[in-house]
Amino acid sequence: MAPITTALFALSLSLSTLSLISAHGHVTGIVADGKWYSGWNGEMKYQNPLPLTAGWQADVLDNGFIAPTAFAAPDIICHKSAKNGNAYIPAKPGSKITFQWNTWPVSHKGPILDYLAPCNGDCTTVDKTKLLFTKFAEGAWKSGDNPGTWVTDDLVKNNISWTTTLPANLAPGNYVWRHEIIALHAAGSANGAQAYPQCVNFKIEGAGTQGLVGGTPATAFYTPSDPGILFNLYGAFKGYTIPGPALAKFVRRGVRGWVG
Repeated sequence: MAPITTALFALSLSLSTLSLISAHGHVTGIVADGKWYSGWNGEMKYQNPLPLTAGWQADVLDNGFIAPTAFAAPDIICHKSAKNGNAYIPAKPGSKITFQWNTWPVSHKGPILDYLAPCNGDCTTVDKTKLLFTKFAEGAWKSGDNPGTWVTDDLVKNNISWTTTLPANLAPGNYVWRHEIIALHAAGSANGAQAYPQCVNFKIEGAGTQGLVGGTPATAFYTPSDPGILFNLYGAFKGYTIPGPALAKFVRRGVRGWVG
């Protein structure tokens, strides 16, 4: 093996230092119906050809975040410079889906949000700015204050993973699932909240009848002054307003339609 040059060693040290400084996290894999599927890792962009992943390709070598000043820009949709995933994860209505993160600091407390958007065609080529998302699951503050107990604490305790159940009567089709954590450890100051959106293509099978009606573009989810975005985690508080669109109410299996 050839020796590592001084320049390469310095670059490696620099990248390692950057990784430690910005070690927030990304989804390394997804488990659907007991089967593991690879998520997107920023280092994959150097592979030729690119591996097949349902996870959307994002430029996040530093495990970085989207700041509130960019909440109205395309990067908030599926992370920095995101490109369509080139594969799908098959799943059925009512399936439990687990998102495995590579790491998550216990200090980065905040909400965990899950959205679905129908692609109305092929998710591998859909224009991300045209996706209309429905929020179908959310969790945030649980108890206490300064900083209190949050669902992100559960994620850390559960091997840095988060499990969500698909709506029980979701109609078959191609969907983009947007799974997101918003870290609030610096949110007491303007532009301090940190959003970590992760997008994954799903192919929903089965005989569900419940389609998604309406929806919201991700660029309209949040503003920098929302009470759940500009929030002092290290103060006295008795509640928390979860940011983003209202949680959808899905009707029971066998009943057609969707209630917003």
